[in-house]
Amino acid sequence: MKIESANFVGSALDLEACPDSNMPEFAFVGRSNVGKSSLINLLTQTKQLAKTSGTPGKTQLINHFRINNSWTLVDLPGYGYAKLSKSKQHDFNVHVSGYLTGRENLKHIFLLIDSQLKPLDGDLAFAEWLQACELPYSLIFTKTDRSSDTTVKNHAGQFLERCLQWGLEPTDSYSCSAKTKKGRGPIMAWIESQLPKKKREKKSPTINVGWMKKR
Repeated sequence: MKIESANFVGSALDLEACPDSNMPEFAFVGRSNVGKSSLINLLTQTKQLAKTSGTPGKTQLINHFRINNSWTLVDLPGYGYAKLSKSKQHDFNVHVSGYLTGRENLKHIFLLIDSQLKPLDGDLAFAEWLQACELPYSLIFTKTDRSSDTTVKNHAGQFLERCLQWGLEPTDSYSCSAKTKKGRGPIMAWIESQLPKKKREKKSPTINVGWMKKR
């Protein structure tokens, strides 16, 4: 997919504050410090569309970005070990779950998994919740450049094996690196395949008037 435009639309604390839109939305969510902002910048081919930070939990609102004036990328707050109070984490969970279960034009959710780590129950539990809510989701294994190919393959394989054990059935899985740009193509191609097909403008027939000159 060629990115012709990528613009910030707005931030929202909860579902009710989200901007009105009838465009298809694709949400990205994952554990704090999973590399979500870097991945979003890679997918949209921008440098600072999503703000990157070394501090986990930097994204604290539901951020909307309009891509090519045809779909919306939604950056959701991370979960996990962000340095926030338990009450704040609870609010995050309520707001994120409210958006995921209540947004009518949400088409798909991408759950980001850190490929450097062995399967974490927190990530599996989140996937289990998505499936229990009958929400379509895919997995993206991030930071693949930070480990050997063997390690990445092993960790991804272990996670998918745990998914089978938990009865989880993600739509698909991808491996991606914001540094090497690996994996961008397949993810964007899949998103593009889910967008409404643009109607081609009908061209008026060309009238050949050459026969008039011969008379």
